[in-house]
Amino acid sequence: MFTKMLIPLDGSQTAEKVLPYARAIGGAFKIPVELLTVVDVGEMAAQMASSGKGLLDTMIEETERTGRDYLNRISAKATGVNITWTLARGRAEEVIIEKAAADKKTLIAMATHGRSGLNRWMLGSVTEKVLRGCENPLLVVRASETIDAGQKVALKTVIVPLDGSELAETVFPAVLALAGAMDLEVVLFRAYQIPYTAYAGEDSFSLINYDELLASTRDEATEHLKKKAEELKRRGLAKVSYVAKEGQSADQIIAVGRATPDNLIAMCSHGRSGLRRWALGSVTETVVRYSGDPVLVVRAG
Repeated sequence: MFTKMLIPLDGSQTAEKVLPYARAIGGAFKIPVELLTVVDVGEMAAQMASSGKGLLDTMIEETERTGRDYLNRISAKATGVNITWTLARGRAEEVIIEKAAADKKTLIAMATHGRSGLNRWMLGSVTEKVLRGCENPLLVVRASETIDAGQKVALKTVIVPLDGSELAETVFPAVLALAGAMDLEVVLFRAYQIPYTAYAGEDSFSLINYDELLASTRDEATEHLKKKAEELKRRGLAKVSYVAKEGQSADQIIAVGRATPDNLIAMCSHGRSGLRRWALGSVTETVVRYSGDPVLVVRAG
C-alpha cells in the first residue's frame, strides 16, 4: 500500500511529535523513511532586504548547516527503519507536495503545527496547504500530543468514519493494509441525523413522526455499517466492529476517538452523504484540526 514515508520537519520539538507514529507505521510496512527540511530562501531574502546580499548568503549558509546537523541528529536516533534525509530550498508546502507526487504511494507524515527554529515557517499552515493540495495519503498528528519524539506507540484500533457514499470508502485499501500490517481492530463509524429535507413542506411535525424518522435513519446507518463490516471480513479482516451515533459528524467522530485508547482515525478527504448531505472534506478538516488522535487522510477520487 505504502512504498515510502516522507516526514517534513522544521527543527521544532512540536514537529517531531509525528516521529513515534512514523516509526511504528514505517516499521510495520518495512518501508524507507525520508526526513525533509525546507529552507525558504525567498522568505529569508524578503526579511533581510535591507541587510545586503553578503549577510543573506551567510544566513542561508548557517541555516542550511544547522538543518543538516539537525537531520543527522534525528536520523541517528532512528532504529528499525531505513532512514535518509533531504535538505531542500523553496516554499515548504510546494517542496513537500512535489517530492511526494513522484510516487502516489508515498505516505506523508507531519504534525499539525510548530514554529521552526530553522526557518520560521508555521507547520500548521503548511500542513493545511499540503492537506488540500497533495494527492498522497497524509498522516497528521496533533502537536498537543503529550508523547515525546523518542517514545514508542502501540496502536490498537483504526476508526473509519463513513457517510453512506462510495467516496468515503476510498479509505478501505489503506485500512486493510494498516490493520493487516499492525494487527489493528477496525471500528466502522457513522454519525446520523434526520435529513433537513424531512421538514420540507410539512405544516406540523409531531414527536411521533420525529421518533419514527430518527429510528429509521439510525437503522439505515446501522445496516450500512453492518454490510460494510461483513465486506471487510470477507476481504480478510478478522477484527471488525461498527458504531452508529446520533449527532453532528465531526463532533461524534472526535468523541468516539477520545473514548478509544491508542487509536488512529482513517478517513478520505471528501464524500457526500446519502442521509445528511454533509461534505466529508469539511468534516475531515475539522477532525484533523480538533481531534487529539492521529488522523490518516486518503485522497478520494
